[in-house]
Amino acid sequence: MSETHSISTGIAARYASAAYDLASEAGGIAALEADVDSLETALAESDDFSSLIHSPIYSRDQQGRAIAALASAMGLTETMRNVLGLMAAKRRLFVLPQLLEALRARIADEKGEITAEVTTAQPLSDQQAARLAETLSEKSGKSVKLKTSVDESLIGGLIVKMGSQMIDTSIASKLSSLQNSMKEAR
Repeated sequence: MSETHSISTGIAARYASAAYDLASEAGGIAALEADVDSLETALAESDDFSSLIHSPIYSRDQQGRAIAALASAMGLTETMRNVLGLMAAKRRLFVLPQLLEALRARIADEKGEITAEVTTAQPLSDQQAARLAETLSEKSGKSVKLKTSVDESLIGGLIVKMGSQMIDTSIASKLSSLQNSMKEAR
């Protein structure tokens, strides 16, 4: 992990902790989760928003005004608006993606949930996704949310990353393992 990433993660963790604690005291964890969802969607869909938080050409004042207008238009909670305003004032908006990730993890932990990143060769049907989530829930003892993606280079099978565990049953991985075994046998 790079030093810069580590610093950003540390900064984000402190803001996330403060935001979570404030929301928890006010009984607004569900609203905070909705804010996280909205901000993640906005970041994913808007290049302008991403530019605003990452570009050094915007002044503190410009970032502060823009983020206040955005937070108001999105209907974010007062807690999140205040956190974003403080981050803009301190020139820390660049850690917003890590802040959202830290908040998502904290909320999931509180709810007894874990997210499993699942990569498949073909999209999972709703039934397959439900069965996989159920199986992973039984194994982990927690409620499992799936975050799915498709990578056709896997040929078949799937890769599941859940916490620090990874399960790779892809055909591409098995072919690679077989190829390595054949090289060693020579």
